[in-house]
Amino acid sequence: MNIVIINGSPRTKGNSDLLCDEFIRGAKENGNTTEKISLREYTVSPCKACYACFKTGKCVQKDDMAGILNKIKNADVLVLASPTYFMTMTGQMKVFIDRLLPEWQGLGGKDVYIIVTGHDRKEGLKRTADDLSDIFGYLGNTVKSIIWGEGVWQKGEVIGTKAMDEAYHTGKNIGR
Repeated sequence: MNIVIINGSPRTKGNSDLLCDEFIRGAKENGNTTEKISLREYTVSPCKACYACFKTGKCVQKDDMAGILNKIKNADVLVLASPTYFMTMTGQMKVFIDRLLPEWQGLGGKDVYIIVTGHDRKEGLKRTADDLSDIFGYLGNTVKSIIWGEGVWQKGEVIGTKAMDEAYHTGKNIGR
């Protein structure tokens, strides 16, 4: 299966990044192809709400989003990862979601996995997970599971937690 991972964390090797890597490790061991798109490495400008994409099917902005959209369209499985900032997803993830507009009707039919991290327990991370689940469910996808990287804040705190094992095993069981 072709798996695309969208990582909304602004930190390299932060907790969300580490969980994505564990998911990838498991998925690759099971013969899947993976690509991690760390939004911090791409230029994705906010939506201008011009709605030109309704007529043309393409965004008027010339940044990296068209390439990301193409990769998502060709994916069988989508993984969305975001730390929780002030009880919601990162700004990078929200801007990415807003820019799905040109292709939103053609992004369904995928299995979706969500990775959420933050210093809070599950209750504090729930809004982020619910928002991502609702948005991608609305687009016609099936949210298969949520990996909760709870109680982690500083880089690397997720190492050795049950979330690391869960990310690995979830990735390893894709397509089984």
